[in-house]
Amino acid sequence: MVVDGEILPVSVRELAKAKRITLRLLPAGNGLKVTIPPHVSDGELNAFLNRNAAWVAARRARLPESIRIEAGGVVPFLGVDHRIVPLNRTRGVVEIEEIAGVPSLMVPGDLAFVERKIVSYFKKEARVRLSEATSRHAAAIGVRPRQIRITDTASRWGSCSSTRTLSFSWRIVMAPPEVLDYLAAHEVAHLREMNHSARFWAIVRDICPEMERHKEWLRSNGSRLHAVNIA
Repeated sequence: MVVDGEILPVSVRELAKAKRITLRLLPAGNGLKVTIPPHVSDGELNAFLNRNAAWVAARRARLPESIRIEAGGVVPFLGVDHRIVPLNRTRGVVEIEEIAGVPSLMVPGDLAFVERKIVSYFKKEARVRLSEATSRHAAAIGVRPRQIRITDTASRWGSCSSTRTLSFSWRIVMAPPEVLDYLAAHEVAHLREMNHSARFWAIVRDICPEMERHKEWLRSNGSRLHAVNIA
């Protein structure tokens, strides 16, 4: 699909229970997900996309500007904006410090590797925090995941496979800790209910009582986390 002169990839899923064609812009604004009822022709689908091109363009225009991970830049971590400060030393790991009252990510090494080091640090922190939250919630409802995967999916924050593998976007570590905890609770609940039924939401609410507030945070702020650009 072409929007404002840019080609956007379109992922199409046929759903037997779907009554109409629905369209969703991915959080980063770099693609579309379309759900169609059975027997929708290519012509019908193309006409639908053409009719909604202006809607897609308007939604993309409201997305946050791209955020670069670079020395002197600012990125969120655990719900708080952090300044990226390069260190004048070749060895070491990323550290959190407060410089003149400003939360900062202290990054050693070559400036060319600042992005790589920050992303690696975020992924490591995401795994540690999600593993802890997942274990805690799983114990609360008597389930056990087979494994935890850290990914960078643009279409969802997490998923639970039929093999009991829980997958999470590392970007959730940029959200407040309680939002990360909600995401872990959400995916753990799928180990009991592989759907979004009332029973499923009752399980999530039981282990994460303020889930509605955290869901709303993701709906309102998730696009900013996806706006953090990785080369």
